[in-house]
Amino acid sequence: MMKNILAYLLGAILLGGAVGHVVSPDFYAAMIPEFIPAGLANISAAIAEAVVGILLFLPKYRHWGGLGFFLLMLGFLPIHVWDLFKEIPAIGPSPAPEIRLVVQFLLIYAGWWIYKKAKP
Repeated sequence: MMKNILAYLLGAILLGGAVGHVVSPDFYAAMIPEFIPAGLANISAAIAEAVVGILLFLPKYRHWGGLGFFLLMLGFLPIHVWDLFKEIPAIGPSPAPEIRLVVQFLLIYAGWWIYKKAKP
């Protein structure tokens, strides 16, 4: 039961984020490192978040959605570490970047947990 609730919650957050990347790309621009093209990063993130979000909603594919969420959050981890060491972090002043980093590790674990608990 808890796995299903968490999967639906994370799926909804990802789908909202996917829409956000398309509708308000400027919101995410400060979090994207300068060496990555912002347009490409926003579209790529929107597609990845939408696909994984949908997989988390579908019980038959939730196992793969959990793995996708795990990998997506793992992929976003360097961005949050990079932001933590910026002079002016995009996420806000201290302790926000530190809290966000801890939350990122919790999200990584949540994806792994869904992956392991959901039946393939």
